[in-house]
Amino acid sequence: MTNQIKPDTPIEKISRLNPFQKKALIKMKLKSARDLLHYFPARYGEAGLIKTIEYLIAGEQVIVFGKISKLKTSKTYRTRVAISSAELEDATGKIKIVWFNQPYIAKMYAEGSLVRLEGRVSQKKSNQESYFSNPKIEKVKELPEGTSESLFGDNRSNLTPVYRESRGLTSNWIYHTLQKIIKTGLLEKIEDPVPSKILKKYNLPPLKTALIWVHFPRKKEDAEVARKRFAFEEIFFIQLDRQREKYITQKEKAFVISKSNKEIVQFTKTFPFLMTRAQKNSVEVILEDFKKGYPMSRLLEGDVGSGKTAVAVTAAYAVAMSRPFDSNQGRLQTYGSLQTAYMAPTEILANQHFESFIEYFAKYKISVGLITSSGAKKFPSKSDRNNWTNISKSQLLKWVANGEIPILIGTHSLIQKTVKFQNLAFIIIDEQHRFGVKQRMQLRRKHDIAPHLLSMTATPIPRTLALTLFGDLDLSLLDELPAGRQLPETKIVLPHEREAVYKKIREELETGRQAFVICPRINDPDPDKETAINARSVKSEAERLQKEIFPDFKVRTVTGKLKPKEKEEVMNNFKDGKTHILVATSVVEVGVNIPNATVIIIENAERFGLAQLHQLRGRILRSSHKPYCFVFANTKSPKTITRLKSFVNAKNGFELAEKDLQQRGAGDLAGAKQWGISDLAMEALKNIKMVEAARTETSNIISQDFELKKYPQLAKNLSTKSLTHME
Repeated sequence: MTNQIKPDTPIEKISRLNPFQKKALIKMKLKSARDLLHYFPARYGEAGLIKTIEYLIAGEQVIVFGKISKLKTSKTYRTRVAISSAELEDATGKIKIVWFNQPYIAKMYAEGSLVRLEGRVSQKKSNQESYFSNPKIEKVKELPEGTSESLFGDNRSNLTPVYRESRGLTSNWIYHTLQKIIKTGLLEKIEDPVPSKILKKYNLPPLKTALIWVHFPRKKEDAEVARKRFAFEEIFFIQLDRQREKYITQKEKAFVISKSNKEIVQFTKTFPFLMTRAQKNSVEVILEDFKKGYPMSRLLEGDVGSGKTAVAVTAAYAVAMSRPFDSNQGRLQTYGSLQTAYMAPTEILANQHFESFIEYFAKYKISVGLITSSGAKKFPSKSDRNNWTNISKSQLLKWVANGEIPILIGTHSLIQKTVKFQNLAFIIIDEQHRFGVKQRMQLRRKHDIAPHLLSMTATPIPRTLALTLFGDLDLSLLDELPAGRQLPETKIVLPHEREAVYKKIREELETGRQAFVICPRINDPDPDKETAINARSVKSEAERLQKEIFPDFKVRTVTGKLKPKEKEEVMNNFKDGKTHILVATSVVEVGVNIPNATVIIIENAERFGLAQLHQLRGRILRSSHKPYCFVFANTKSPKTITRLKSFVNAKNGFELAEKDLQQRGAGDLAGAKQWGISDLAMEALKNIKMVEAARTETSNIISQDFELKKYPQLAKNLSTKSLTHME
């Protein structure tokens, strides 16, 4: 069977699996030989010494082969921790073994099984007896006479790959199964998805070499160059997909929207603030994009409080004040408006933007609609031209479909088939990263004439990540705050300083300001569980603050568990000043706009990512009042403290994002999972040259051969590759 292995051969046909291994493979999403070949080591360690029991020395990391016996399970007397114990014997002696919290081990091995044990030798203080504690264990068919065979002949590696494990599946099992797969000659049958000329250009190894080097490196440099090759490959295919999307978009027809600079300036003069240079530049490039005849695809990246909404509103105004084209008459219609759809990630934000748009457009009496899962609203009301009114969804959708509503704001509801526009010319997507590429394309491709697209995000994104994930979008940056905004005073607070912080909050509340308190949990943890006992909860913290600290002020709570109407009521009370302190989870992280709030406390800050912390701090950057951010952390970890100091010292979100990428490593980068990129590719994002190289190569390929006729292997891989970031 082994010689007939193909890339899609199931692992269970390559190696006999016990129930624990089957369950672990399902959990780790490893099904085929190909999956296992692309399951790369988490790190590399020095190979352990193979020794006999007679010569074991306490403190040594060793590998021992022998016969296992006396397997049993028990529990510790006081803490009731489950223990598996056994005895290992070889020709030179015996040694005891103990595993904590792994009762299943005693059930996995029969009395007298031959095994390979890897771990550090421990020694009891009482009687100097040696034993193994929590070693790795693996069944073997026979005991070796010498060291294991190497894929590299005599030039054996002193590095051993260490793979992420799961209950019942060890790193060593993965290593030996990979050896078995590679010895079948499977690598000779796998075609390299990356063109050889590109690999040669950037000194990257071909697929076969890279797979051997990443799993069985002779030296550290081999492993590094192999990982670099796979990182490049992942970024290359993301870029290839994005460049194809960009090429398709530029071949589509879009509404030509042409508004004079004079008209736009007149509109922005009605704003209660002066637009920044960055805002004006962004508006100018959007208006230029509107004139090109093919749909705009632009990402507006702005720091918290930098004024993205004002830019979006100005662009929406240009659209709403433009007439549709009458193809029968060959000229613009004398009635009706082009339409804008604004998609927000939450109902709280959708409602907030609905109210913002009304304020900007009230003078012009431009109709604005809101549709969410909770209901529908319309401005202006027939009975009161200065206010909005609740209406039925069916009525709102009817007006949208016949073109009477120029601007419709909503959540995912906008994607539904029931939502139809007569002349949708412009789509605005707020917090771009919360919607996948497929979702925004789903909204865009519903129409014969492709709408212009403006994606916006206040989430700090490293430049390399923006170039990779949003390769199909042009980039605009809002890199300055509006005039009058003050930088926040951010401080990591020690436990004995808590009373001083409460005193400062009281001072702010007494001058009419308001405060946020952020907790990582909704309810207190189960006291029987050891995890997260020290994490503060919204429920108990709100009760404590109301009863013990601020009895003369109104304290309310908001979490993601509340129903939409309850959330709306709580947020409206806070916005209207009826609530003085709002205790919340990170549900208020994005976009919530309360200009009167000037203080935020973040409890258990070590549990939030840097980008999240920055977003939370952004809740108090909405006015010209001096903002204060107090950070409490329950940690002594030097790594976490360094990370929090970066948060305190960073001047803006862009700087913070770059520090996050460099400091914390790819796997920890805020958003690594939400972006749908592997840890390996995230690591590559530290290398701007690699990202730009992948972007350049894919752009050249698509511009010269969009259908990839000269690159059949690329076309095949692009169509079958699981681009998780597309979901």
